Amino acid sequence: MAEALNLGFPCTLTVKVPFPSPHLSNTALRTLSVDAELSPFVRRSFSIPSTDPSVLEVRYVATTHRMLRVAVNGFFESLGVVLGVMEELDVDTLSLDGKEEVWGVGVQGLVKGDGN
Repeated sequence: MAEALNLGFPCTLTVKVPFPSPHLSNTALRTLSVDAELSPFVRRSFSIPSTDPSVLEVRYVATTHRMLRVAVNGFFESLGVVLGVMEELDVDTLSLDGKEEVWGVGVQGLVKGDGN
């Protein structure tokens, strides 16, 4: 990402999303990385650090703070959908230890339901 700073992408942000297990962080990575960034003024990359495979890291670089904000807002909306699907389709996914960290992200559009 350092090279992006030299190419007119001075605004950067790294989002770290903890998951209850490495399997779930890898699932989120594979799901979220399918969609390309819509704007040519924003670039992002996904990774899972070898030091903590339960964390999904998303690195953004953008030409302006506004473009960065818009892209990250879109990411959190998509993350909310992914977490909702994980909760609905994967038995006991978000009842594992660490759930509080995932819900504590405060993802826009993600409402913790009663399971009905």
